[in-house]
Amino acid sequence: MRIANINGRLALILESGAVDVAKASHDRFAADPQAVFDRWVEFREWAAELPDSPVHTLTYHDEDLRAPAPSPRQVFGIGLNYHAHAEETALEIPDFPHAFTKFPCCITGPDALVSLVSGSVDWEVELVVVIGVGGHAIAEADAWSHVAGLTVGQDLSEREFMLHSRPWPQISLGKSHPGFGPIGPYLVTPDEFADPNDLAISCSLNGKTVQDARTREMIFNVPALIDKLSSIVTLWPGDVIFTGTPDGVGVAQKPPRFLQPGDTLLSTIEEIGTLRTRFG
Repeated sequence: MRIANINGRLALILESGAVDVAKASHDRFAADPQAVFDRWVEFREWAAELPDSPVHTLTYHDEDLRAPAPSPRQVFGIGLNYHAHAEETALEIPDFPHAFTKFPCCITGPDALVSLVSGSVDWEVELVVVIGVGGHAIAEADAWSHVAGLTVGQDLSEREFMLHSRPWPQISLGKSHPGFGPIGPYLVTPDEFADPNDLAISCSLNGKTVQDARTREMIFNVPALIDKLSSIVTLWPGDVIFTGTPDGVGVAQKPPRFLQPGDTLLSTIEEIGTLRTRFG
């Protein structure tokens, strides 16, 4: 199942087109895309009974798509979750996920214009998880049953403030400027993938590939992350987890290459889609 946020309305994406969920369900489910996660199991059961050619379809264009989880309670980020990325930054492989938060106000959609706040803003393409069924102390073996779906994300990072603030780094604030959390274009449920733990992930800058990997290269895969995070915090329906970036980030280039006004990032994960992020 694919779901989308089309101009602020929850939609199901079928082969026959996009379905306006509020109208098709006779307002059983709200139009607000974020509200569906609090009723995720009920929604999945309803969607499974939807006819192949439903009424209440929506006509839309790519620019009409918004973030599929636009206002989560919590947004988690994971650092150093690919071996090659840890190597390029000359940092030790963690034995527990290196977690931080991106504040929810940074979330934006799959076709965004983001204002650069400095000359040291970096890119990080990431697989993003949205929680469907919350919980505390979720076992790794049960983790996929708690996932609503997967989407594409960019964990944009202002490196200078983030890494060189004194007396300690400001990881979360440096990753939370407006627009620094693009996600989309669709949320795809785990059952749609041949193997949700092994997806091609890439990022191009102005047409040149800068990141190219597979999510199987994660140090902590999605089930392990959910297990580890929920061993400490409670995960809530609709929470967003940025799962870490592969190698190829700007700060590791020689010399470092940061984003400039006029740049365009395309961030792609197979079987999900592509984000377009432009900078001014």
